[in-house]
Amino acid sequence: MILENIFLSFNWMQLLQPQWYIEHGGLWFILFVVFAETGLFAGFFLPGDSLLFVTGIFSEGDNSSGIPPIIESALGFQLNNEILNLLFLGFLIAAAGIIGNSVGYWFGKKSGPYLFERKDTFFFKKKYLFQAKDFYEKHGGGAIVFARFIPIVRTFAPIIAGVVQMNRKNFLFYNIVGSFAWVYSMLFAGHYLERFIYNHFDHFELKNHLEVIVIGIVLVTTAPVIMKMVFSKKAK
Repeated sequence: MILENIFLSFNWMQLLQPQWYIEHGGLWFILFVVFAETGLFAGFFLPGDSLLFVTGIFSEGDNSSGIPPIIESALGFQLNNEILNLLFLGFLIAAAGIIGNSVGYWFGKKSGPYLFERKDTFFFKKKYLFQAKDFYEKHGGGAIVFARFIPIVRTFAPIIAGVVQMNRKNFLFYNIVGSFAWVYSMLFAGHYLERFIYNHFDHFELKNHLEVIVIGIVLVTTAPVIMKMVFSKKAK
């Protein structure tokens, strides 16, 4: 009955709304979104950054919105310490991100030999694969870590790393570092920024302005890519 009600009221734009995942799927939806966005081609449009930020805001639940504590609603228990709750929640989500990146790397590694043997076409140029291979040999670790913080790029970075046969141990190390850094920075930012603003700005609640938050996070995370595109064109 619950699933039936969700499907009846569903529209595709809700996939871009982080609170929808928390309200209708809780922890399991969050884990799936993080896994899909970092490991599946089709996951590039999912709202990873804003979802983690909003997850931090609602990690302890919200009585006015009817949202229970995220860990308790999924696993049936809640840790007594607020920080331990965030750390445990972040560990689960980071694990999903690590598995997602590993799947992307595996897929890229399996398809890599085929791509290197493929002839050039209008849309495919083999020279770009060699350029990517050189780039990952020089900056591969940093690329895997920083790609976590850039929408769309974090979906394809592990796949390309697999295609160009990046060292597996190096990839795994930076995959773990990047996933934990991304998840914990977003979770703690959402949780404590919401608390700080509420206490210092006349009980102003970020929970009531999630649309603005999502737009702001998208602008901040995509700004480096846009600037790179603009300045690279000027340089040429």
